[in-house]
Amino acid sequence: MTLHWKLVIDATDPHGQADFWAGTLGYLVEDNSPLIERLLALGAAPEAATVESHGRLAWRDLAAVRHPGDPYEEESGMGLGRRLLFQRVPEPKAGKNRLHLDVHAGPDRRETEVVRLEGLGATRLHKVEEPGGTWWVLADPEGNEFCVQ
Repeated sequence: MTLHWKLVIDATDPHGQADFWAGTLGYLVEDNSPLIERLLALGAAPEAATVESHGRLAWRDLAAVRHPGDPYEEESGMGLGRRLLFQRVPEPKAGKNRLHLDVHAGPDRRETEVVRLEGLGATRLHKVEEPGGTWWVLADPEGNEFCVQ
């Protein structure tokens, strides 16, 4: 039996992180507004738990991105495949990541992608050149390291 999974990332600005990673990966920011509107109408969620993002209601403390080709639940907007969920935490990132993403651009597009990602808010940290390959280590807008190979 296989399990569905998502990668959950702590963030001080979940919506900013979702926008950055959607732009980085070509993913879609999930639209949870139908579910939120239904829960608000039933009195099952407080309005204080929501914000407006991309012109629609969103959860204040959660934002997710999903692969555009993967299935999703229409009634909730939640992705059922490749997905990153950003959850608000009060403290900023401290220390090195214990887990990170590798973005595969290939040697011919690597530098172009690094420049594009810097335009989205990434910071170039350092280049790694080893017998097994070459890649750039970058940080997203909240300082989470990731590699562009």
